[in-house]
Amino acid sequence: MGSGEVGALETVIITGLSGAGRSTAAKCFEDLGFFVVDNLPPELIGTLVDLGSRSQGAVTKLAVVMDVRSRAFSKDLRSVIRDLADRRMRPRVLFLEARDDVLVRRFENNRREHPLHAGGRLVDGISAERRLLAPLREEADLVLDTGDRSVHDLRRDIESAFVGIGSEGRPALRATVLSFGYKYGLPVDADLVVDVRFLPNPHWIPELRPLTGKDPEIRDYVLSQEGALEFLDRYTEILRIIGAGYSRENKRYLTLAVGCTGGKHRSVAISRELADRLRKMGVEATVVHRDLGRE
Repeated sequence: MGSGEVGALETVIITGLSGAGRSTAAKCFEDLGFFVVDNLPPELIGTLVDLGSRSQGAVTKLAVVMDVRSRAFSKDLRSVIRDLADRRMRPRVLFLEARDDVLVRRFENNRREHPLHAGGRLVDGISAERRLLAPLREEADLVLDTGDRSVHDLRRDIESAFVGIGSEGRPALRATVLSFGYKYGLPVDADLVVDVRFLPNPHWIPELRPLTGKDPEIRDYVLSQEGALEFLDRYTEILRIIGAGYSRENKRYLTLAVGCTGGKHRSVAISRELADRLRKMGVEATVVHRDLGRE
């Protein structure tokens, strides 16, 4: 490669709320072979990407950790991202967040001061940071809520989304199909939410109640209901359109949440079916059952 030629460089910006797990995410990216830089001023991201691209293979994957400590250097990190996108060097953005009560507990356990605390209430600092980062969250390619994720869960999700990005032969889109129960709350990190409560609930059939959507009896019951296969066929076409759009916009990760009342029967069965159909479309799909076994 000549001195003026820019090579391919995979770049990820790790950002999000303080206490949401940026340091843990950074260690994961290091394990994945990324060159990780912490708290770099936004104005220097473009320079670093240029240097990495001209490193003749010494640096092929770059992860930059950004937080509100960098706010004095730039009013709008989004402009930096868009500038790189105009140069066909757009970084992917990972945004980490959690509920206020989770963040408060983490700060209290670690006896750390929130960067926007400023002597006031901790929750006020968290709220201020959430407002400040809201535009960047909208720019993110992948939003992960770490409130109910263990360190191992976070590592798995990062690996699923970022391992091998840009390498030949890898699917253009990766998806997590997440079953959940509405009575336990909506998944906050879902890109798409599907409600399958329009299908009859196996819970009300005594011989089916103890089973789950993983059992063939439940699968057969759910898929035999009026509208089930029609829904799957039509929603598969919608996913095909969305997947093509994601690829055009260089978004490579999708979280599809499928919900029923308790997250045990219908959502589990439909999630598995949708994942199978995504795989047939060339999407690398992983199925996660958030609330299975929770009852």
